[in-house]
Amino acid sequence: MNKTYTEGYKKYVLLILTGVYVFNFIDRQILVILQESIKAELDLSDTQLGLLTGLAFALFYVTVGLPIARLADKSNRKNIITVSLVVWSGMTAVCGLAGNFIQLLLARIGVGIGEAGASPPAHSMISDYFPKEKRATALSVYTMGIYIGILFGYLFGGWLDEFFGWRTALMVVGLPGIIYAILFFFTVREPERGMAESRQAEAEHMPSLSEVFSILWRKKSFRYIALGAGFTAFVQYGIGNWSPSLLVRVHGMQSGEIGTWLSLASGLGGALGVWIGGYGGDRLGRRDVKWYLLLPMITLLISLPFTLLLLWTDNQYVCLASMAISKICWTTYLAPCIAMAHGMVGLRMRALASAVLFLVLNLVGLGLGPLVIGALSDQLAADYGTTGLVYAMHISFVMLLLAIGCFWIGARRIKQDLGEDY
Repeated sequence: MNKTYTEGYKKYVLLILTGVYVFNFIDRQILVILQESIKAELDLSDTQLGLLTGLAFALFYVTVGLPIARLADKSNRKNIITVSLVVWSGMTAVCGLAGNFIQLLLARIGVGIGEAGASPPAHSMISDYFPKEKRATALSVYTMGIYIGILFGYLFGGWLDEFFGWRTALMVVGLPGIIYAILFFFTVREPERGMAESRQAEAEHMPSLSEVFSILWRKKSFRYIALGAGFTAFVQYGIGNWSPSLLVRVHGMQSGEIGTWLSLASGLGGALGVWIGGYGGDRLGRRDVKWYLLLPMITLLISLPFTLLLLWTDNQYVCLASMAISKICWTTYLAPCIAMAHGMVGLRMRALASAVLFLVLNLVGLGLGPLVIGALSDQLAADYGTTGLVYAMHISFVMLLLAIGCFWIGARRIKQDLGEDY
């Protein structure tokens, strides 16, 4: 028999889960605002910075994420999130003790392993607390945690770095997550699977990893959803992770000022974008489910001129304004993509479906975006100096066009791939 919870409690759980995601992205992205100081002290190249903020984190994040997601589909998701939060928060603080590139790399890997246990279980819990017609909206609220985390990470990280140094900044932002984990553990309840649909998962059958992969691979629209999300994330992380360096090298701004402005441009812009994607997808999707993918496709088209402007303007405030508008446009895709992935699979496959989506998204986006742009910047620096970073960022236009194409093809195929509930 399914338990029932009040609407107020469901909203509380969503708020607390969003808080977990805030800590997730504070600790993930704090290195971005600190990278110029870290580069100077540890004598690092842009390629090494790209590894630290991108591929090294992403590889372990997605690799460990798959078995954790499978565990979440058959066991207590609340406990998994609690342990994960303690691990990544502690490892963030440990990053502040690193004395060289290898030590910092290992600590960042620890952060990635810890953070792998957050989103797939959280997505699964949200899908059990909220019905399909409200699911993308609820997931968009949770996803706003990314940009609230970026807001606080940039704001606090920038000023802490300027006045106390990057090591203190990492310790200050890392340790509070352990306290939040205690609050989460004692106030959040594990929902029954299928509660929002008033149905129960079959306890006797736990699908294997290969079964879930096979189911998702047969859904042709999922392939394009995952690739579209990955190409969009390449732009998000590629330009996003190098934005502080762009503002330092091209516009001569200081870390505290950068942290303040980027917290507004990236944090508020990104949060607004994910809300538009989730709420807009649910509203438009009632008429035609294709709108879950057409909406992000349209916003990516809108972003193209603003992306060009943020790279080539000589005015730092025009750059920041263009960045904010671009962030709104780049971030509408995630909640609809997760909601569509969950609609394609059974109740005991949702965490793993999220993990597979995030496998592609994070390897292509977080893994390659910062690394490729950093490596291109190193190659172009000899001929173009600081402008080499700007030229390197132009690869993002190719990725935006690929993402637009993927969402268009996915929208044409989505109806036939969704479950009966849609």
